[in-house]
Amino acid sequence: MRKGVQDQVKEIKQSFRLLMDGKTAQSMRDKGVEYQLNWGASIPMLQEKAREIGKDYDLAIELWKADVRECKILATMIMPVNEMLPEVVDIWMEQTVSQEIAEQAAFNLYQYLPFAAEKAYQWMASDKELYQLCGFHILTRLFMNKQEPNERGINEFIDQALVALQGTSLIVRKASMQSVIRFAELGLVYERMAKSALKSLNLELF
Repeated sequence: MRKGVQDQVKEIKQSFRLLMDGKTAQSMRDKGVEYQLNWGASIPMLQEKAREIGKDYDLAIELWKADVRECKILATMIMPVNEMLPEVVDIWMEQTVSQEIAEQAAFNLYQYLPFAAEKAYQWMASDKELYQLCGFHILTRLFMNKQEPNERGINEFIDQALVALQGTSLIVRKASMQSVIRFAELGLVYERMAKSALKSLNLELF
């Protein structure tokens, strides 16, 4: 680890005190979102902080280790995409315990990884709620960027989306439906496949 990284982490943690929003932090606790430490800093504030810092692998790794909401989100924002290894992604995913962190990681980092689709299909088929959530969020972003899946990917996506839409997790159902909508926007053939799949569950494409 680079010398001085721990000092940087300490300075960043101290700076969060200035960004503190007690109402936001309390609202999260009321909704059952628990962190060891949560300053309630807004996402735009953290994005500004990330721009100030720039991309930094060592700092991202150390920030992630802290059980502090802002540190983990900031880590996903400053991690260089070309340096993030699959095994590190797996560790981060194992250590993800909240919907917010899962979503921030998917949006800020995972969707841009060269192996994003591979992880998305793997996680989508998991029996863990946050893994599924992340998987569908990644695919939603890839579809929005007009990345078309191959035939095997199409079949796998539709199968897992149908399973998720019949599941008990509301957040996964919402994420899977959003993915189906974006899948349908890839073109007429995709739209027909999506409509046909949803029809089997008596659902319609919004």
